[in-house]
Amino acid sequence: MRFLGRAAGSRYNPLLAQVVVTRRCNLACGYCNEYDNFSPPVPLETLLERVGYLADLKTASITFTGGEPLLHPQLDQVVAAARARGMIVTMITNGFKLTKDWIERLNAAGLQGMQISIDNLEPDEVSMKSLHSVERKLALLAEFARFKVNVNSVLGISEERTRDVVVVAETAAKYGLQHSVGVLHDHTGTLKPLSPAQMQAYADVTKISPSLVHTLNYRLFQKNLMQGQPNDWKCRAGARYLYVTEDGLVHWCSQQRGYPGIPLADYTRDDLRREFHTEKGCSPTCTLGCVHQMSMFDRYRGGQKPAEPAHAVAAE
Repeated sequence: MRFLGRAAGSRYNPLLAQVVVTRRCNLACGYCNEYDNFSPPVPLETLLERVGYLADLKTASITFTGGEPLLHPQLDQVVAAARARGMIVTMITNGFKLTKDWIERLNAAGLQGMQISIDNLEPDEVSMKSLHSVERKLALLAEFARFKVNVNSVLGISEERTRDVVVVAETAAKYGLQHSVGVLHDHTGTLKPLSPAQMQAYADVTKISPSLVHTLNYRLFQKNLMQGQPNDWKCRAGARYLYVTEDGLVHWCSQQRGYPGIPLADYTRDDLRREFHTEKGCSPTCTLGCVHQMSMFDRYRGGQKPAEPAHAVAAE
């Protein structure tokens, strides 16, 4: 109710901030551009300050991400701090580092949701996030997690592994977990066309797990993009949705890093207002579900104008 109140009550407060707690990842998936293999965890004190800044902006929810966030040894303390400030708190993980101890620590911290990414049955050079590697982690989550768990798969990575996504969805259902499917995008967030086999797999998966996430994403943007048609919508990235990198800078999203590039500590209501009303040139073919979902509350209010030159460069 608090989330919906902030969505309806004001245009100029973030509904979701994705915060990178470490750029480092324990995997090296070929299609991912959101990690490295050397960055240290962001210091706990710094992350607590960022949680405070987001709370001051009246941010409704926060997702901790990476890299791989479970590589941050004090992640549960950051979760607890965000919950204490009244925010909905979730995280995204590849699941490899999950243990019973980690699950219990996250339970105690008040985590409300976890997305675990699984793309295929066996690891390959494109995606190492395989069911074979983490199925035992799903069993742990089913037994011990007090937070909601969603298994997410990406379609379009490999034609040969397309049907793997269906097995992943069936396995998630076996453990009583929700499943969602995304569509592969390039480094700008633009859809890579799906083959007929991938289209069929998408239809099969949505029948196995007919979740609200599937329904929202399909209606908001996937239906048109999968048919080769652009979407006409108002992207509110930089306002309703913030992407905060490990250096503390605010960007439109993970695929459009570079603008506005303002430190979170200096981000103001004026910045939120400007980005709310800025038209993003990349939006017609965007596949980023979280941005679409956070923008849908303002679909019919608050016009936008073309981006300034600095914006335009960032969107290319």
